[in-house]
Amino acid sequence: MLVAALLYLGWNSQTARYISPNRGIGYALGIVGGSLMLLLLVYSLRKRWAWLSFLGSTPGWFRFHMVLGIAGPLCILYHANFGIGAANSNVALFSMLTVAGSGLIGRYIYVHIHHGLYGRKLELGELRSGAEGLRSLSGSISFLPELVTRIEAVEQRLLKAGPHLSFLGFAKPTVVALIAFKARWQLHRYIRRALHAGARRSAVIALEHRRLGLTARCYVDRRLAATRRVAGFEGYERLFSLWHALHIPLIFIMVIAAVIHVIAVHVY
Repeated sequence: MLVAALLYLGWNSQTARYISPNRGIGYALGIVGGSLMLLLLVYSLRKRWAWLSFLGSTPGWFRFHMVLGIAGPLCILYHANFGIGAANSNVALFSMLTVAGSGLIGRYIYVHIHHGLYGRKLELGELRSGAEGLRSLSGSISFLPELVTRIEAVEQRLLKAGPHLSFLGFAKPTVVALIAFKARWQLHRYIRRALHAGARRSAVIALEHRRLGLTARCYVDRRLAATRRVAGFEGYERLFSLWHALHIPLIFIMVIAAVIHVIAVHVY
């Protein structure tokens, strides 16, 4: 919220009145922002070289990496007065914005193959075990015996969904998500209709209609969410590897563009 407020303020204010990129606070913001973006590289070095352990833990640097990836671009945007300038500065600015945008996308992908944002990497077997464990709870919806069969049919469709060619694996999470969304709507509709029909035949179901419906819908959602995660896991792994192959070169392009910008500003 703070970052959004600062972006809104900078975009809608005439910052050029108070901030000049060539001197004073504007110049200082450029130095600070550029330094923060350079520090981003330390996380990659710490992750690869064990002898840098004296700098701190890898998870700690990962947290710091994300903070720097937000604070650095914010300083640079204020340094540039949220506008464009000479060709060399524009290349550096858009390189930085591309890296920041890539980082946000990577964060979204990352949480799908790890235990939360800072946890260890997930294993497919773990996800399968969790999904299998939910099946043992099917007794909680014994009042809708056909529902379990329908869910299992949907689960099989989800596990088989998506491109099977490895180079198209990154598209699988999207395909799985669309099928799961449609299946969830169909299963919820079935629950409503089945309970309405049951309520006409049984006074008990009529009395507990709302509670039974909530129980069944929650069970469906949990089963679909678990199966969807299993089905999309390999796709997210593929997508993350492709993202990583793109994100690292973008960082080096940004650093080179920033160095050229600094040299051009101070020499010419």
